[in-house]
Amino acid sequence: MLTIDALVGALDLEPAGPGRYRAGNVDAGHGVIFGGQLLAQSLVAGLAGHEGKSVKTVHTVFARGGRPDAPVDIAVEGMHAGRAFASSTVTISQGERLCTRSLVLLTADEPDFIRHADPMPEAPGPGGGRPAGDGEGAWQVRIAGDVDVDDPEAVGPADLDVWTRFAGAPDDPTVDQALLAFATDGFLIATAMRPHAGVGQAQAHVTVSTGVVSHTLTFHEPAPAREWLLLSHHSPYAGRGRCYGTADVFRADGAMVASYVQDGMIRPLPAERAGSVL
Repeated sequence: MLTIDALVGALDLEPAGPGRYRAGNVDAGHGVIFGGQLLAQSLVAGLAGHEGKSVKTVHTVFARGGRPDAPVDIAVEGMHAGRAFASSTVTISQGERLCTRSLVLLTADEPDFIRHADPMPEAPGPGGGRPAGDGEGAWQVRIAGDVDVDDPEAVGPADLDVWTRFAGAPDDPTVDQALLAFATDGFLIATAMRPHAGVGQAQAHVTVSTGVVSHTLTFHEPAPAREWLLLSHHSPYAGRGRCYGTADVFRADGAMVASYVQDGMIRPLPAERAGSVL
């Protein structure tokens, strides 16, 4: 069961030289480092040294998986820093194994010139949702509409609404962004699987090989991670061993706070590996 201390602890980057850090991992029960953790650490590393700014967009390419029992090394290279914007590249590795590389765009708030936002979709609230993950741990997840993404025979449209919050999360804007980034990694592949009988999230890494290839997250408004947020997912395409999905994030008051897109991989495991958890 994930604890808030473990989640926030993984965001505590230990300096290891100019533009270099080392950090620990959280055990999300996957046997590999959860991609959401790498997104969150990339965001925090890219923001370091840029007081007065927040992350606008983080675009991450996942090259290889990492081991949760070994720390990660994080290298940051600044691209530019100005009054309104700044940007950095962030590379996360374990030894010689490059895991991810991210481009992090930072921004300083400016007054509205124009403003509009899509409305929050109609979705059942978190109170009646199906618990997922570790249930009542620090990361609380409710699948709206009582959808069972683990049931391979429960087919439906390529849409999935998910409520998420991090109980006990500190009141810190950077932690809020990092924990939301953590949460966004895990549901778009499940969304793409929904229309297909015999393919459910429970089959991932058992009979089906899945993985996130790239992920782009853009923040619009503040979003306290300790409060319920709705992640509204849609997968408009899957094929050629790949899937693509989009999502918007809303506060419970209806405000849109973030959006993201993801490319993923979905393909059958080779027969000699099917049935064994990676």
